[in-house]
Amino acid sequence: MTATIGIYQAYGGTDGNPASESPDLSSDSTRLQTKDQYNKTDTSYPIPIPAVGQYNYSYWIHVYLKITGGTYYNVFNVRFYSSGTLGWGNDVTLLRGNRDSGDKGCPINTGDVQYDLATGTDGTTGHAIADLSNGHDYYNGQTTKTADVMSDTAGSPATIDTTGLYEVTGKLKAVVLQTKVGNNASQGVKDDTILTFMYNEI
Repeated sequence: MTATIGIYQAYGGTDGNPASESPDLSSDSTRLQTKDQYNKTDTSYPIPIPAVGQYNYSYWIHVYLKITGGTYYNVFNVRFYSSGTLGWGNDVTLLRGNRDSGDKGCPINTGDVQYDLATGTDGTTGHAIADLSNGHDYYNGQTTKTADVMSDTAGSPATIDTTGLYEVTGKLKAVVLQTKVGNNASQGVKDDTILTFMYNEI
């Protein structure tokens, strides 16, 4: 018995109502950029290196597992981790939306959709997840609003979704990701970094 599960990115639309969904990213990639879109090859919206003492951000993205079919009883206990090494040079951090307790994932399925449209100034910076006025509403009320993805390792993964047993098709909670760039960052396209979901299935 095996569920058919893909990895997808939601974008566009309005708060609580994403308009679009990427193709399955299980064997593919996405790009963090200063525009709310899915376009893995578009280099028109880089994250500029800011002035000393300032930071620029990518627009945040919602990435999630989605059950699309298969034969299974339950899918549960979704976790997320990185290699632990970003390798993008100095003054660049890959952030994840964080909750002070419980699941770190953002509900994105029907019934309790906490999707928050990414905003900012195209080509310059997105609003930070932790921005008190324009940040991600599901996270910016927390004490620790973001976490460094490189702290999410195979030995200590982030708990994304433990809401129960998924018995039907649909979206599981999303990881919300954003790049933070400071003045000491280097220019140029950065190499891919591998991020991994894991889950239990019966």
